[in-house]
Amino acid sequence: MGKCIKYRCFPTKVIVCVCVFREGTASEPLSACRIHGHVYVNKVAGNFHITVGKPIHHPRGHAHIAAFVSHDTYNFSHRIDHLSFGEEIPGIINPLDGTEKITSNHNEMFQYFITVVPTKLHTSKVSADTHQFSVTERERVINHAAGSHGVSGIFMKYDTSSLMVTVSEQHMPLWQFLVRLCGIIGGIFSTTGMIHGFVGFCFDIVCCRFKLGPYKPREVVLPDPHVNNCAAPLLTDNHVQE
Repeated sequence: MGKCIKYRCFPTKVIVCVCVFREGTASEPLSACRIHGHVYVNKVAGNFHITVGKPIHHPRGHAHIAAFVSHDTYNFSHRIDHLSFGEEIPGIINPLDGTEKITSNHNEMFQYFITVVPTKLHTSKVSADTHQFSVTERERVINHAAGSHGVSGIFMKYDTSSLMVTVSEQHMPLWQFLVRLCGIIGGIFSTTGMIHGFVGFCFDIVCCRFKLGPYKPREVVLPDPHVNNCAAPLLTDNHVQE
């Protein structure tokens, strides 16, 4: 039973508008259905579900009577082409788009627990109020004999978060960009100088320890008193020697 569900959340009144289409020709047995619609709900916790049986309304909601429907006549394998909350904005990611569940069990429950987060979008091109959401999926087979009670179907339980996300676009002034650029360049030079000084300090320690480089011992040649080191005449016994 394939389904295409389109679901939106708006702040006021509850209006359900769902269209169901059967796939296949008149000569072929009905194998699946396609659902497309819009649901207007309040910003409170609620659920939207697809199941079998005739709905019976009561003060606390409604129930589905499916006692006379054979389990072999339905299967809740489905594919969600698109599900969104609020106004559709390009770039908003909807986690359930393209979700596909295939099962061979005829009596299985699929649950989607959705948390809706209001979002304000303010950019140079778009300014709108929309909603994002996160989802947790769960599925189980209904077997009353084994203690797994419930109703087979697709259940989407949603709740609105008390927080709001604001996405805005801000442009940096030219002067602020130049100040940050100068700060980055100055930081690079300062860091380079610190690294250079540290490496030089380590090099001096190693050279001093192993007597290398400028710390290597050198032979010192003492001047000969009989050698004219200054290219000046020497006086010996009152005679000038050159």
